[in-house]
Amino acid sequence: MTQTIEPAPGEEYEMLYSRLQQIVEQLETGDLPLAQALTLYEEGVATAKACQRLLDHAALRVRTLMESADQSPAITETDV
Repeated sequence: MTQTIEPAPGEEYEMLYSRLQQIVEQLETGDLPLAQALTLYEEGVATAKACQRLLDHAALRVRTLMESADQSPAITETDV
């Protein structure tokens, strides 16, 4: 059985964002055949959506952590 190692969300975002930058650079050259440009554009749209999903998930996690921190009781000197 082969075990795949999933990248951490931050690492996954960095890889996807790097790929998105490569796609943009390739498209900006303007010297690609139309079919290849369309394929890259489609990949870029899908990659951008994946990046946005990861960012949305990270924002939700931060919001949840901040809300739980606001609801936890404060530590006083007598607790220490």
